[in-house]
Amino acid sequence: MQVVKIRNAEIPALGFGTYGMGGPALVELLGQAIVGGFRHIDTAQIYRNESEVGAALAHASVPRSDIFVTTKVWTANYPTRQFEASVDDSLRNLRTDYIDLLLLHWPNAGVPLSDQIGALNETVAAGKVRHIGVSNFNRALMAEAVRLSKHPLVTNQFEYHPYLHQAPLIEATRRAGLAVTGYCGMAIGRVFSDPVLATIASSHRRSIAQIVLRWLVQQDAVIALSRTTNAGRIAENVAVFDFELTPHEMSEIHSLAVPNSRIVDPPGLAPIWDE
Repeated sequence: MQVVKIRNAEIPALGFGTYGMGGPALVELLGQAIVGGFRHIDTAQIYRNESEVGAALAHASVPRSDIFVTTKVWTANYPTRQFEASVDDSLRNLRTDYIDLLLLHWPNAGVPLSDQIGALNETVAAGKVRHIGVSNFNRALMAEAVRLSKHPLVTNQFEYHPYLHQAPLIEATRRAGLAVTGYCGMAIGRVFSDPVLATIASSHRRSIAQIVLRWLVQQDAVIALSRTTNAGRIAENVAVFDFELTPHEMSEIHSLAVPNSRIVDPPGLAPIWDE
């Protein structure tokens, strides 16, 4: 597993996403993912599956120190008192005494950003969290968050797939010294019927999922979240570090971006997106 080195963090370049999953099936699947080579697990308070992630960590075939755990504080917990309590709940659910990476899940204008960032920093000072960052922040919010933070922010997690042009936000994220963590890479299945991706996959004798994941991790300072409920796909999805796409193939995939391709845009949560 390759890592993205950003500021004082080393983040596995491929993470196992757990959105929409839970129960014993998730515990079993995460165990198989760890055996298969995944060393980064992504969850969130609002996913309501931190306890399942914790169960998988407790029974993992590798030490806790070898697994990078990301979770996210839900927006309702941003007020200072609720923030600390929610992180303590996450620690209990995850059965761990520290979180590798803690993110603000979405912007919340109802709580001053200075308070949100201050609360994040306090978790680091308390030894509960190793690294901090944001999720679904646009350029302006991210820049302000960086300015306000005593401890370095290491990533901005947001939607990124071949059909969504995110160059302005990606460039700003890198300039700010943060890594990009991309979710929804398969565009909820849209990639699997794409003839351009199919041709590239055929030329490398790889699956379309492998091509998309390779396209993501081959970009500078990009971490890709991979999500599957099929244990049979784990070995395939993690095997993206033993081949490279050509510059032309990378460009071909970038050229698939078209307007109105954003998938995750919840009213009341989403910021004004960068065009």
